[in-house]
Amino acid sequence: MWRCLACVGIIAALAAGPARAQEAVAQFYKGRQITVLVGSSAGGGYDIYARLLSRHMPKYIPGNPGIVVTNMAGAGSNAAAAHLFNVAPRDGTVIGALQNSAVLDALLDALLGDTKRLRHDATKFVHLGSATIDHYVCIARADAPVKSFQDLLTHELIIGASHPGTSTRDFPAMLNNMTGSKIRLVSGYPGTREITLAIEKDEVKGLCGFSWSSLKAQRPNWIASGFIRVLVQEHDKGHLDINKMGVPLAVDFATTPENRRVMELIYSSETFGRPYMMAPGVPEERIGALRKAFMATMRDQDLLAEAQRIGVVIDPISGEELQTLSERTFATPAAVVERAKQAMEYRAP
Repeated sequence: MWRCLACVGIIAALAAGPARAQEAVAQFYKGRQITVLVGSSAGGGYDIYARLLSRHMPKYIPGNPGIVVTNMAGAGSNAAAAHLFNVAPRDGTVIGALQNSAVLDALLDALLGDTKRLRHDATKFVHLGSATIDHYVCIARADAPVKSFQDLLTHELIIGASHPGTSTRDFPAMLNNMTGSKIRLVSGYPGTREITLAIEKDEVKGLCGFSWSSLKAQRPNWIASGFIRVLVQEHDKGHLDINKMGVPLAVDFATTPENRRVMELIYSSETFGRPYMMAPGVPEERIGALRKAFMATMRDQDLLAEAQRIGVVIDPISGEELQTLSERTFATPAAVVERAKQAMEYRAP
């Protein structure tokens, strides 16, 4: 009899634990505001995704806090990453929406013991999830002299790029080093929004390291109108829709097996897609609540309808999966990591 009563008491206590945690989270967030810190300029792909999330996620967070989006472009999201890690409160009220290339950039530095260049430790970020897996492409104006990636091995193409640490700068640099392509960069643009405007003005002829989802969201008519050509997929497997267009994979142009392995490592950052993360030290119950809210938001019918309307892809990855991917990246041999960093050093053709 007493044993049965004891068992009932234990079960009741265990059941009450999650409920109390949920109540504590709701009490914390009620009346508060969450800031989503976007590490790139307004109007770009990361900004579009963050603002979409901010419109639909509050109702899934206990306490229903408001969400505002702010932009802190600079150094390929590393400025925002440093702010998130060193300045922002570690209480679950600031979420980073950082470029996935910045995550890989920091991971590579950490693996090689280079702790001076960056002011944050990406290995300690807490991942909430990603809205989609990215698939990057190289594009060129239809009137450019280069009509295919094969042409790019013998003919020069002038393209726009941002800063070191961004896919628009590092990925074309890698193509030159790993495949022998002849890409000349005009660097310094704040983000893809400014580069696409430069392409339309014919200041530059193309863009690499450009997310397929961003292309569809920012310039949905470019492909249909024939304004641009997709030259190559910067991915190790490719995207179903782009594969149907007959666009080749960049890894297939690697000049050596080692170069291919390096390219595959760098392209692994695309699995992070459109990641959302927080600094370490946030209470576990708030991390759990935000991870759950993130995935619920990604399944929200209103969000999915809006995403389809504005042309963005939703193919979410959970925070737990991203955390595991981050840990796996650290198992990469240091020699391969060193080669990857060298591969992203730009050398003009």
